[in-house]
Amino acid sequence: MKIHIDIDCFFASAARIVEPELIGIPMAIGGRSDTKIFSKEAKKQTVNFQNSGSFVPTFYKTYEKSDDDLDSFKDENGRIRGILTTSSYEARAYGIKTAMSIKEALELCPHLVIKAPNMSLYQKLSHELHQFLCSKIPLIEQASIDEFYGDLSGWIEDEDVPQFIDNLRHEIKKCVKLPVSIGASKTRYIAKLATTYAKPFGCKTIYPDDFDNFVHPIKVGDFAGIGKSMKQKLASVHIHTLGELIQRKGTVTSWGPYAKDLYNRVSGLSDAPIKTSHIRKSIGISRTIDPLYDRVELRRRIHVLARHLNFAVLKLQVIPTVFHLSIAYEQNQKSHKNISLSEIFTEKKFNSLCLELFNEADIHKRLHVIRLSINCSSFTRDSRKELSLIGFEQEQTMKKLTDSVQELRERYGIDTLKWASEL
Repeated sequence: MKIHIDIDCFFASAARIVEPELIGIPMAIGGRSDTKIFSKEAKKQTVNFQNSGSFVPTFYKTYEKSDDDLDSFKDENGRIRGILTTSSYEARAYGIKTAMSIKEALELCPHLVIKAPNMSLYQKLSHELHQFLCSKIPLIEQASIDEFYGDLSGWIEDEDVPQFIDNLRHEIKKCVKLPVSIGASKTRYIAKLATTYAKPFGCKTIYPDDFDNFVHPIKVGDFAGIGKSMKQKLASVHIHTLGELIQRKGTVTSWGPYAKDLYNRVSGLSDAPIKTSHIRKSIGISRTIDPLYDRVELRRRIHVLARHLNFAVLKLQVIPTVFHLSIAYEQNQKSHKNISLSEIFTEKKFNSLCLELFNEADIHKRLHVIRLSINCSSFTRDSRKELSLIGFEQEQTMKKLTDSVQELRERYGIDTLKWASEL
C-alpha cells in the first residue's frame, strides 16, 4: 500500500506551535513578496536549501526578527496589502480561503488574527517531520514542503494499514507537534485523494473493494492533475464526476497521451514509484512589486535579483546553461527572454547576462512592471553540455574572484558585497 501524508494547514499549525494561544481561534498566515531585498541597507542574509528538491522552494533567510502582526502587511500609505497563504479551519468557517486578499478576509472576519510567514520555522519543521518519517517507514518521498508519500509494501500487511497510519498520525502530533492527515491505497494518486477526505487530522484507507464507492461520486476538479482547462474539456462532454470519467474511457483516452495517463491514474491502473530524493533541475528567483515604471530602478533591481540567484547557484555547486528572464506588467501583459550559454559560471558574466535579458524582454516600455523573475536551468550534470574553451584562462581568473566573493558572503551575508549599480 502507498500512503500520502499531508500537514493540516501547515503554516497556521506551525505558528500555533510557537504561540499556543492561537489554538482554537480564527487565524491565517499572510504573504507579501519579500521586496526587502531591494533595500539599499545591508542585511545579514543567506539562502536555505535544508529540504532542497524539485518541489521544495528556495528562500532567502535574513538573520533578523521580523514583525508578525498586521502592521507588516501595510504599505507606506497605511494600506493593507498581500494575500493569505493558508488559514485555520476556524477561519475557513467564515468563508476565508487561501489566496484571498487580506483586506477581503478581514471584511469576512474582523477578529481574524493575521501572522507573517516564518519560512525558517516551516523548513525546520518540514525537515524534522521528514526525518521522523524516515525512521518509521523504509521509503519516504518528500513531494513538497508539507506533503510526503510512503511505500508500506513488504513492511506493513494491507489489513494492518488502517491501524498503522492512525498510530502514525498520533505519533507525529506528539513528537513533531504537527497535525497531519493520511490517506492509503494501492496507488499514490488514490492515496492522495483519500487524504483530502480524511482532513482534518484523520485517516482514510481505500481498499480495492472500496474503490468504486469512494472514487465514483467525487467531482473531477478534486483530483490532482485535473486543472481548469481539463475540467472544462470534460464538462463539454458531460463528464462531471470521476465515475463518469472512468466510464468514458474511449472519449478520454482519445485526447492524447496526457489524457490517457490521467485516465489510468483516476482508474487506479497506473502508479509511480516512491522517489526518496528529487534532484533539483532548475533554480530561480522572482518578486512581485508595486507597479513600477522607472527603468533605471528596474535595472537596479535586476542586479539585486541576479546577485541573490548567483549566490544560490554557487551554493548548489552547479553550472547552469539555460537562463530565462520574464516580466509581468500591470495591464496583464507578459514578456520573456531566454538564452543558452555553455561557459564557466561567474558572477560578473551572469550579472551582465541578466541585464541583457531584461533589456531584450522589456518590450512594453510604456507599461508599469509588477513582477520580475530570473531562472537558471539545464545544469551541466544533467545536460552533459561541454563548456566552451574560448577565453578559458580569463574565465578561470574571474571564477576565482567569484569564489572569493562567495566565501565572504557565506560568512557575512549576501549583502556584504554589492555591485555599484545597486547603490
